[in-house]
Amino acid sequence: MGDIECGRVSKGHPQNVLILGAGPAGLTAARSIQRHDTSVDITVFEAGAQVGGIARTETHRGFRFDIGGHRFFTKVPRVERVWVETLGDDFIRVPRLSRIYYRRQFFDYPLKAFRALRMLGLIEAVRIVLSYVYARLRPRQPEISFEDWVVNRFGLRLYRHFFESYTEKVWGIRPTEIRADWAAQRIKGLSLISVAWAALTGRSTAKSLIEEFDYPRLGPGMVWEALADELSAHGAEVAMQTKVQRLGHENDRITFVETVDHRGTIARHDGPDAVLSSLALRDLIRMMEPPPPPHVVAAAEQLTYRDFLIVTLILDHADPFPDNWIYVHDPDVRVGRIQNFRAWSKDMVPVPGQSAIGMEYFCNIGDSLWAASDADLRGLAAHELQSLGLAPAQSVVDYKVIRQPKAYPVYDNAYQDAVQTLRSWLSGLQNFQTAGRNGLHRYNNQDHSMLSAMLAAENLFGASHDVWNVNVERAYHEEFQVDRNTRLADG
Repeated sequence: MGDIECGRVSKGHPQNVLILGAGPAGLTAARSIQRHDTSVDITVFEAGAQVGGIARTETHRGFRFDIGGHRFFTKVPRVERVWVETLGDDFIRVPRLSRIYYRRQFFDYPLKAFRALRMLGLIEAVRIVLSYVYARLRPRQPEISFEDWVVNRFGLRLYRHFFESYTEKVWGIRPTEIRADWAAQRIKGLSLISVAWAALTGRSTAKSLIEEFDYPRLGPGMVWEALADELSAHGAEVAMQTKVQRLGHENDRITFVETVDHRGTIARHDGPDAVLSSLALRDLIRMMEPPPPPHVVAAAEQLTYRDFLIVTLILDHADPFPDNWIYVHDPDVRVGRIQNFRAWSKDMVPVPGQSAIGMEYFCNIGDSLWAASDADLRGLAAHELQSLGLAPAQSVVDYKVIRQPKAYPVYDNAYQDAVQTLRSWLSGLQNFQTAGRNGLHRYNNQDHSMLSAMLAAENLFGASHDVWNVNVERAYHEEFQVDRNTRLADG
């Protein structure tokens, strides 16, 4: 882990730190710095009206909605300590129940191998097993794409049943255009054998197969709201609805950060000792003044994102299905995943005789879904809910549409080289660190984003962690070993 790989922060003690973004990464970084030294002047800038980023909790007439579904599960002890110390008894234990809707049937997810094969029929079950054996005997090499990775572990036929159509719906591109490292990151340890073993024994070591998780009783935003309050109570400023629009740099340092608030007031923050960003890398490079070298700008423009919207439907009856969420593999409907918010926490639904359902659509800014009116999206979601046999369209009594840009960094064929170019240039900024999902262009879970922020904060005080490699299996399964002299007090 060398300084050159992660940004050369001067050895010393920063007194003035600017943090860009108040999602899990930005707030965790601020907490880590504040726990280390309450005298550090910390300002967090957040463009939105709520903290938490994509992990915020939206509300509508007392109903609370989780944007995308956030399980609180980690194997990193220091991350778990932050959650527990922030909320304590407001965490509840939630059993995981999720299914796949495919061919007008509901399959258990994680897949119960023998039940799934029985539901697909004897002939198809034999074909799936033979396909799996063939894949094991003659694996695809080199293993480049998402398709290659999954076929090598499940066989071509099972891939086509349970991976191909859903992956294309989520990402909007063919699975052959998605890099294999996305599959390795998201479903590492999962194979047909591991699924069958879990079904037979009830035990699994794969991180995709956990049976229960912790959850804040009022949704994930409860954690980030409480954390923002804690920061403010100890002297940090959390500036809401304040967008970062320019970053000046000179002599390998960020020299100023310019912001504009919701009233249009422009402010320039000169001479920060350190800047820690969780902004999307493409946006970050566009904000730099003067612009970086042309090859760096070109690399940033190669990064792409998948956007997301959720149509939340309030129904006139309770609990139309018991699942936390359902993955919809049916290509005849546009919805990709469906949440039942009471199954996450009953306190998210204030009216006992009603239910709140989240119809999740994966899209790109400017396409027909993103541009549709809220009323049209409500009609589409209600119709698809009924067509899937989950609830009548006429049972919808209220709704809210929530749009989320840049929800998912895309792992396409260009992203690795582009990220490496940006990483190399950013490493030359002596008082700058980046962390979080979009700050690293890595599909991080909350705990990975938080860990990357903790390590980035430690870098401000002289450590030399490689935050770009946080979301790897070692980081997931065990706490990073940190030099005792540089580790911050995080609880």
